[in-house]
Amino acid sequence: MIKLGDKIIAAGQAPFLVAELSGNHNGDIKRAKAIIDAAADAGADAVKLQTYTADTMTLDCQQNDFHVADLDNPWAGYTLYSLYHEAHTPWEWHQELFDYIKQKGMVPFSSPFDESAVDFLESLNCPIYKVASFELTDIPLLKKIARTGKPIIMSTGMATLGEIEESLLAIRSESDAQVVLLKCTSTYPADPSNSNIKTIPHLREWSKTLVGLSDHTMGSAVAVAATVMGSVVIEKHLTLQRSDGGVDAGFSLEPAEFARMVSDVKQAHQALGDVSYGGSKAEQKSKLYRRSVYFKKSVSEGQKITIDDLCIIRPANGLAPKYRDQLIGRIAAHDITRGTATAWHLFRK
Repeated sequence: MIKLGDKIIAAGQAPFLVAELSGNHNGDIKRAKAIIDAAADAGADAVKLQTYTADTMTLDCQQNDFHVADLDNPWAGYTLYSLYHEAHTPWEWHQELFDYIKQKGMVPFSSPFDESAVDFLESLNCPIYKVASFELTDIPLLKKIARTGKPIIMSTGMATLGEIEESLLAIRSESDAQVVLLKCTSTYPADPSNSNIKTIPHLREWSKTLVGLSDHTMGSAVAVAATVMGSVVIEKHLTLQRSDGGVDAGFSLEPAEFARMVSDVKQAHQALGDVSYGGSKAEQKSKLYRRSVYFKKSVSEGQKITIDDLCIIRPANGLAPKYRDQLIGRIAAHDITRGTATAWHLFRK
């Protein structure tokens, strides 16, 4: 179990719902705060930032290696440096945003993308760290984060089991920090057909850690399914309007969509309940509308009962249907009117 103030990440608990701010602030701290407001209104438990600069991510270089050339990529046409320069959250905003997130009753935390970012986030007393899918193989970074002793949420997009194992061993070589592994599909947006959330229970059993979902699909269906599969964390990107643009807008939910996802996930978790047979307490009144044996004709005292005198109908005030054949041939103990529910005292012994 991971306790973050009054928030808990634990098996059996409703998922810890994270709104990813990413670069959707579009360089405007007022917009960043508006997204935080939307996250709070939607019922998010936490808001996550990303802590990097263009210089901590890549080189300002025009060689082909540093261009996004894949035309299917939402960032096609950027150099890596220009992309990260546009998308980064200025470090001087972090303290103000952390404080604002707390004021809104949520947990602030971030993904550090290099070791200097970890030192910076430690100065802000970041309560939990997120490792992005693309940084899972950065073993020095993982060790640096692990040495803080703080809990770690780590996305596993693209990673083989061998790479996940190596990352976990690196973390555990430095500390016993608690780890949550997130199933993640590193395409933007992701198609539900590529989500493969059957991996979630397997990942939990294999790793002996808590598991969750970092979701880049649109809508809430995959998040709901992941909840049923046992996810304890659900992370989704949030923006104000996709039409506003921005580097991550195309695979982010708008506030009403995020709120619907929160509601759907919470209802899905509630629906899991326990293994239960025989009807819940809420169902007991409904048992009245099962079938039972009634008299469909009036009979006189001393009359022999035939099958034509009886019927199996709703409600269930009479004897259960399984007793009907035992009533045939019995003698009425007194006059019985049509519509009377059967009972043993109505027949002579």
